[in-house]
Amino acid sequence: MFLAVGASGPVGFAEVALRTDYVNGCDTSPVAFLEAVYVAPDQRRGGCARALITAVEDWGRARGCTELASDADLANIDSHRMHAAVGFEETERVVYFRKGLAESR
Repeated sequence: MFLAVGASGPVGFAEVALRTDYVNGCDTSPVAFLEAVYVAPDQRRGGCARALITAVEDWGRARGCTELASDADLANIDSHRMHAAVGFEETERVVYFRKGLAESR
């Protein structure tokens, strides 16, 4: 986890994991995967997310990764824009499904 701290305290964070399973849109393994990123609304558009992503990229490179992946909800347009602004490219769109098994026969 990476924490961005401003004059008044924490203003953002990024959580990253090392994934060795298949990662949608990637060709290599392991892959550094951006699990979460958040910047306080009053701190957005000031470079905080870019600084966090740069730290995540360095972390991934240090662990032998050549790709950084992430995901975002289909409706989260702000996240799509942030990802594009820091250099991500969209690779695919996915809809996940679930079925409870307790009641099914």
